[in-house]
Amino acid sequence: MPDGITYDTLKVTTMKTAISMEDDLLSEADRMARRIGISRSRFLSLAVRDYLMRHRQEQVTQRLNEIYRQNNPEDARLTGRMKAKFRQAVKDRW
Repeated sequence: MPDGITYDTLKVTTMKTAISMEDDLLSEADRMARRIGISRSRFLSLAVRDYLMRHRQEQVTQRLNEIYRQNNPEDARLTGRMKAKFRQAVKDRW
């Protein structure tokens, strides 16, 4: 069973791993980790988590773009009506 850290009722399991990366990239990561006061491991974990979250968001955006690209006549009519209402609202405001 992997070692872990327990925070109140939340148990976070961790796993040791060995990775290879360019010297300059690791040096920059170490500098940033020291600057913000966290360990290298924590910094790299946060970086990977951030990358994965952004990747998931990009996948959702790509899927939505695919859906919206599909030509649906009803959608085109609805979009036209929405644009007309928006233009009228802007015109009335000014």
